[in-house]
Amino acid sequence: MSLNTLEHSPPPFFRQGPSALSKLLFFSALAVFLMVADTRLQLSGPVRSAVATAIYPVQWLVMQPVRLAREVSRYFVSVDAATQAQADAARRLAELSLQAGQVQLLTLENERLRRLLDLRARTTVASRAAQVLYQTSDPYSKRLVIDKGQLQGVTAGSPVLDESGLLGQITRVYPLVSELTLVVDRGQLTPVLNVRTGARGVAAGEPSADGASLALRYVPANADVIEGDLLVTSGIDGVYPPGIPVARVRSVQHQSNSAFAGIVAQALAQVNSARHVLVLEPLNPVPVAPPVEPAEPRETRRRKP
Repeated sequence: MSLNTLEHSPPPFFRQGPSALSKLLFFSALAVFLMVADTRLQLSGPVRSAVATAIYPVQWLVMQPVRLAREVSRYFVSVDAATQAQADAARRLAELSLQAGQVQLLTLENERLRRLLDLRARTTVASRAAQVLYQTSDPYSKRLVIDKGQLQGVTAGSPVLDESGLLGQITRVYPLVSELTLVVDRGQLTPVLNVRTGARGVAAGEPSADGASLALRYVPANADVIEGDLLVTSGIDGVYPPGIPVARVRSVQHQSNSAFAGIVAQALAQVNSARHVLVLEPLNPVPVAPPVEPAEPRETRRRKP
């Protein structure tokens, strides 16, 4: 083995460069120099611009999924908010509609009460206010039930008025409530007077689509009656005070095969929507019929001595 092949220097692995402390001091000084130079001379500005320009496409691609997720989340939040706003608006609209209906109802009721009070002030007969509770279930009659009865002094035969005119007559009286038969009932007869001519007649209920019609019965075909004539109570029956508005003539028909004219009038009272009424004292109270004793069988009468 030749001695020239032996190396007198250590292998590269064991070669040592500058010490760690030297490196620390060098790089620290370099960092301080670069910071001072960047602050004074703005040396890193172009480098930063170049690096930002180079990495912008990468940033844009990385931000797309985040931006898409944000837009989708915002869309669903907007849909939920719009749905909730629509539901709130619909509920608010329903509340306002209900309030508007209640205001209109209260306004109409207030107007009717004012007119009823004015009518009460102009009426010389004693009266008491009452409220309609409900309409009877009999489909063949026109009757209402009011919240005043015998305990409040209501008697059978009492006329009942609303703010527009004659509504009907009390036909049945109970301790706490009373039954009112409307003027448009077929069995209710009302003596009336034509204000224009002074002719008297009898009005009775007439079936019609609106349920507020009366017919003048037994009026001669040549009688002076025209459309628009006002009919009021005549007072001849001793029950209704004279001068209460009842109806207004709506149509007059003359038939060649009949001696009487077909006269239909429109009731002035709110027969289909009355709520507050006045119960007048009848001029002549209707007497209560005594109970009828049952008839005895013929065989029993024959056996008597």
